[in-house]
Amino acid sequence: MNSDHHEEILQLLGEIWRLSPDVRFGQLLAHIGFLGEAHLRRPLGYIDDDEILTVLKNHKAELEARHPEGSQCHDAVA
Repeated sequence: MNSDHHEEILQLLGEIWRLSPDVRFGQLLAHIGFLGEAHLRRPLGYIDDDEILTVLKNHKAELEARHPEGSQCHDAVA
């Protein structure tokens, strides 16, 4: 396991959560697990850290594409 991956994972989770302020943390984790299973065909507990990074980066890009002003708009809420 790579501690750099851990830091980046935590940072991305925070960024994604700011883009989705109405989502509870448990919902966010469940959703990430669902995305991981959909893309990698394995449950969250069996997905490597580098693969989770890819899932998180893709999800963040999808959220930003839906709400291009998203990070500016939601930072004021946080």
